[in-house]
Amino acid sequence: MLTQIFGSAVFGIDAQQITIEVHIHPGVGYHLVGLPDNAVKESNHRIAAAVMECGLKLPGKRITINMAPADLRKEGAAYDVPIALGILIASGQVVPQELERWVIMGELSLDGSLRPVRGALPMALQAKADGFRGVLLPAENGQEAAIVDDLEVHAFNHLTDLIDFLQSYHQENLVTYDLSAQLAYQPQTVLDFEDVKGQESIKRCMEVAAAGGHNILLIGPPGAGKTMLAKRLPSILPPMSTEEALETTKIHSVAGQMKGGGIIYQRPFRAPHHTISDVALVGGGTYPQPGEISLAHHGVLFLDELPEFKRSVLEVMRQPLEDREVTIARAKFTLTYPASFMLVASMNPTPSGYFHDDKISSGHSAAEMQRYLGKISGPLLDRIDLHVEVQPVPFEKLAQTPLAESSSAIRERVMAARQRQAKRFANLPNIHHNAEMNTKQIRAYCSISASSLALLKSAMDRLRLSARAYDRILKVARTIADLEGVDAIADAHIAEAIQYRSLDREGWLG
Repeated sequence: MLTQIFGSAVFGIDAQQITIEVHIHPGVGYHLVGLPDNAVKESNHRIAAAVMECGLKLPGKRITINMAPADLRKEGAAYDVPIALGILIASGQVVPQELERWVIMGELSLDGSLRPVRGALPMALQAKADGFRGVLLPAENGQEAAIVDDLEVHAFNHLTDLIDFLQSYHQENLVTYDLSAQLAYQPQTVLDFEDVKGQESIKRCMEVAAAGGHNILLIGPPGAGKTMLAKRLPSILPPMSTEEALETTKIHSVAGQMKGGGIIYQRPFRAPHHTISDVALVGGGTYPQPGEISLAHHGVLFLDELPEFKRSVLEVMRQPLEDREVTIARAKFTLTYPASFMLVASMNPTPSGYFHDDKISSGHSAAEMQRYLGKISGPLLDRIDLHVEVQPVPFEKLAQTPLAESSSAIRERVMAARQRQAKRFANLPNIHHNAEMNTKQIRAYCSISASSLALLKSAMDRLRLSARAYDRILKVARTIADLEGVDAIADAHIAEAIQYRSLDREGWLG
């Protein structure tokens, strides 16, 4: 007897329909074909134990299982449940209703309980696109899959529950999810800029970065507040749209980092340690997975002590910072993961940790400073729009009792600036904020007066700025104008943007 069950395979951050065909005929043997990996091949042992625990048995005949399309590699233990059901149905032990209307996935424990799988959200989205009625998944994946509208999601704890559902359709295991209510909910921010005393100029720079989606580098001695400021940046970013939240959730789902299910409605903040490898940062591996830069999609990637990262790790970020996606090429396939994130990095100004004119510092020669800064390549620095010095907060500021301006107040201005950008780029679907503009769009939206052009030319000649730095200054100036609610970029906007290029200033190296 031949049985067909529909499953799903995750490819990148998207899914593809898989057909699992089970044929039982006279003879002895168990044959699994269709490019399964080792985890799939080992499923027969898990299935045999789980089926016995359910009071059923594997037929003592020749079992042939084909996973189509045969040229797509099948990975992981998520095919345990559809394979087990296919065998039970083909052997006549289970008689289902409307089997062809469901996508079924799940990993089996030896006692028959269902374990969660990766990529439940992409699977559910693909099931809806393919016209299925719904998906049948482990209980822990229910909330995640239920994010998809107009799709029935039934979640189960044990194989016997799933078998009972297929034989007598009922609504007991139906999972629902209110997506609009979840996105509208804004929890109280724990980390708030009102806790940061002093540092008004740095908070202004963070506001500019948030308003335009610009990358930023904080340079200052230990204890100046670099990490404190960076961790509060998400509190002034606009709420994620439905599209952004779904895309971010898909990435975390594929990476197996969904905790408790449901949509990710807060912007990610990823802070990998400086010992991270280049594969862990950008993604890849034998079986490619998203890296930290993709997990930070639509959020913030914080690299503390930037020069301590291996140069090879930093260099692989150059292409994703420009293209806002990372491409992983293998001999037989190519995957692309989105990576539109804000890079926030911090570093000490000198090898000793303090500014070269500080009394605590022992002083460093220009050669020592060049070696220290040489750990970060010029092209990478050019891709960081804002370089600012973070000075230690004076005691008088620390002793002040009044709280500083709250994140909610700053966020209102940021959102207003983002709304101006959304209106500006309404006809450009791949651009959401100023930092994403290319050279053509910079010419269209960042025109400046003759006096501003002369000011910028003087700065470029004096600081020997690159062409990429020229574009960065114009983008930042455009954002500063948006924060003020004006259409024209003024001289003051250009001057402020130039001040945010600390590493380009003469005399910075001592």
